[in-house]
Amino acid sequence: MGVTCVAQVPVAEGKSVQQTVELLTRKLELLGAEKQGTFCVDCETYHTAASTISSQGQTGKLMYVMHNSEYPLSCFALFENGPCLIADANFDTLMVKLKGFFQNAKANKIESRGTRYQYCDFLVKVGTVTMGPSARGISVEVEYCPCVIANDCWNLLMEFMQSFMGTHTPGIPSVFGTKHDSIYSPADTMVQYMELFNKIRKQQQVPVAGIR
Repeated sequence: MGVTCVAQVPVAEGKSVQQTVELLTRKLELLGAEKQGTFCVDCETYHTAASTISSQGQTGKLMYVMHNSEYPLSCFALFENGPCLIADANFDTLMVKLKGFFQNAKANKIESRGTRYQYCDFLVKVGTVTMGPSARGISVEVEYCPCVIANDCWNLLMEFMQSFMGTHTPGIPSVFGTKHDSIYSPADTMVQYMELFNKIRKQQQVPVAGIR
């Protein structure tokens, strides 16, 4: 597990999500990157049960239960602006038993699925982000495998991302700001995916609000 940056790439003008994904992967292949299978990151949203809010007088909280195919034996539970719990894969069954406290917002399931590429010391994953049957956006995850300290390799990561993302190369992820010289962990990657998924959800809600 190296230092990882997760970013959203906008859909190219006049292109579909799938066509933009193909443009990105073609650039990677021209650089010399090789396909290394597929990946999937998914996220289900749980909200505090209404009975819990009314009985305890608390404000509702959201919790995101996430899986990453890179860590098939783990499940990640993240609170908004809070800690990330790493649990066994059967954590989902525990959530069913906790339905009196947390309820699944079923329509909110979102995932990113796509192809993994290896290029020298970099692992790149280009994914199509979907909610239900429709594609909502594009995610790019770039990992620099030999390093675990974000500050030591961010410039190198950015330089590599510019080679195939161009002007859509992201700025430094907010999660890096809290890491400084500490060791990067899988939980930091999941926080970045959570932020990206929430950003895409909000982008989808804007036109709906406009119609109303």
